[in-house]
Amino acid sequence: MTAPLTPPPPPNERPSYQGGPVPPPVGAHAVGAAPGGSYEPHGDPHGEQDGPGMLKEVRQAAVTVVAVALFGALLGVLWWKLAPSVPLVGDVVGDSWVVYLKDSEGEQAIGVDGTFTLLALAFGAVSAVVVFLLRRRGGVPLVAALGVGGLLGSLLAWRLGVWLGPAQDVIAHAKDVGKGVTFSAPLKLGAKGALLAWSFAALVVHLGLTGLFGPRDPEPDPWPGPGQYAAGPYGGGGK
Repeated sequence: MTAPLTPPPPPNERPSYQGGPVPPPVGAHAVGAAPGGSYEPHGDPHGEQDGPGMLKEVRQAAVTVVAVALFGALLGVLWWKLAPSVPLVGDVVGDSWVVYLKDSEGEQAIGVDGTFTLLALAFGAVSAVVVFLLRRRGGVPLVAALGVGGLLGSLLAWRLGVWLGPAQDVIAHAKDVGKGVTFSAPLKLGAKGALLAWSFAALVVHLGLTGLFGPRDPEPDPWPGPGQYAAGPYGGGGK
């Protein structure tokens, strides 16, 4: 007698796993599988971003604010040296002193504001170029630091220029120089909007430099390799 033959397994059943490497699923290389079959997910699994962390960017922004603001001292000195003087004259009316403009139609007061504004625009452009050359990647904290540093620098320049300029007490100054003697008025920034010129110029120039010469993201490949459509919505091949 012959032993009965074992019937073959049904077509819908597969042989049990006997060990060995597991082949990658179809189209796995399209979603980040390595050539050896091991799966490597795209990006950092912990959600970390490329480049410096947020803490490092905040530290760099703080340094930028301090460095930009300190240059306001130089702006204040230049404003004091380059701004036109406004001539005043003292006179005695009755028992009191009065001070008036020697040239009532002069434009020296406008020139004082204009000098500060032009210097602030130049300082803003230079600070933006320097920051861009030192830190091309930019970032929101760095841009905010440029704006804040420019405003603080303008405030420092304004107060320093006023302090270095002629005395603020014009009546006492008129008494010191004598009746009818011309003397310079104290530095005064009539247009307070000039305090924003540094920040405005810095932001505009930095934005332009970033748009023209900043780092670019890699463009996607217009010709995908074979099998990149294997993980499509139909779960099959590229057909």
